[in-house]
Amino acid sequence: MTTNQKRALRRSRSNRVIAGVCGGLAEFFGIRSFWFRLAMIIAFIPGGVPGLLIYLILWMVIPSE
Repeated sequence: MTTNQKRALRRSRSNRVIAGVCGGLAEFFGIRSFWFRLAMIIAFIPGGVPGLLIYLILWMVIPSE
């Protein structure tokens, strides 16, 4: 990919566990999806609601590939 080419934020179809949110974020930012999945797990620790809410919002907002 050249520096002039824009990347679109999309949910991944190939790098997915549930809906492809973490895989899509990883592809967009160019890092491993492990780090986004770890962040989601940490967000689920304080009772689940903050992490679940964030994930559901991202699932609805980020279009699929």
